Amino acid sequence: MKIDILTLFPNSFKPLTESILERASESGKIEINLINIRDYSKDKHKKCDDYTFGGGPGMVMMVQPIFDAMNSIDGVDRAHKIYLSPKGKVFNQKIARKLATYNHLVFLCGHYEGVDQRVIDNFIDEEISIGDYVLTGGELPAMVVIDSVVRLLDGVLGGIESADIESFENNLLEYPQYTKPREFNGMTVPEVLFSGDHKKVDLWRKQEAEKLTRERRPDLWEKYISDKKLEN
Repeated sequence: MKIDILTLFPNSFKPLTESILERASESGKIEINLINIRDYSKDKHKKCDDYTFGGGPGMVMMVQPIFDAMNSIDGVDRAHKIYLSPKGKVFNQKIARKLATYNHLVFLCGHYEGVDQRVIDNFIDEEISIGDYVLTGGELPAMVVIDSVVRLLDGVLGGIESADIESFENNLLEYPQYTKPREFNGMTVPEVLFSGDHKKVDLWRKQEAEKLTRERRPDLWEKYISDKKLEN
């Protein structure tokens, strides 16, 4: 997967060079390109923002630098282009799985009061928000979405099952996990996990996942129950 990121602050993206994302890049699963929007400004001071027409607080990112930055991307017309915005649909695992099917993603990171609407009208295929709160820019949301999407690509995680049993798959939170030692400070691991009976272990995990979801995320629990009724 090719990932292009348009930003005013390319140094913000160091986390994309660590851990699983680093290995995905080194193995050729992904190619990440950072594009500094300031490089395309025609202003002698590399200015990329100005006051909004009609008045109002804050500054808006200008249309020209972003247009030229977008058009510098090879294959941009065929790419799926995303603008990180509080006005976008709220990101979730279903959206992550959809994005993981594309070969080329382009992320536009806004700043200040946002970007000139003409950029959105001419380029953007989808606006995405990572939650109902406001951040200073789109860099952190872009990293959240990229991390979530890349780990779903074939061969990125250690095992094919890894991404299928995590929280939010099938509208359930993930069951509790344990590792060595078996006993620590008087705290023990549930005996069923040592039974050797995979059916019993699977049943315990399902029951624990259902319990956690019912207690902590009633919204997901309702979706889970609804889906089970449809299956029946």
